[in-house]
Amino acid sequence: MAAMRMKDQLAYMIASVNRQLENELEERLRPGGVPIEQFRILEVLDASEPCAMGEIAGQSLIEPPTLTKIIDKMVADGLVYRAPDPHDRRRVLILTAPAGKTLFKRLRGVSSAQEQRIVELLESDGAAELRNLLRELIQ
Repeated sequence: MAAMRMKDQLAYMIASVNRQLENELEERLRPGGVPIEQFRILEVLDASEPCAMGEIAGQSLIEPPTLTKIIDKMVADGLVYRAPDPHDRRRVLILTAPAGKTLFKRLRGVSSAQEQRIVELLESDGAAELRNLLRELIQ
């Protein structure tokens, strides 16, 4: 059997699409001065706040040591704040500060516009099929 060309390998194609989508999102966020990682953290918090660091790391796909540094910067910038978990004092929760809420509200359309463009490109049925296939791959 002939070796499959790298560009035809599924993993390569998925990684290429991911890189393309991240570059596009970064470009659209650049005028707002928001790195993609900060935007993802604000997205996670918008969906379920307050949130523990481990939950944010898992949902935003950011490694915990890196997440801590990003959260430190966001706290310093007044976008988020830390609070003790009322049920477990050892745990720290992250919440969105008013400036973070305002920023996310202003930029929320960036990711929804990207999603809409993908759905239109694939047509609704194709987008639903791709979601199902990707869910099968995510473990």
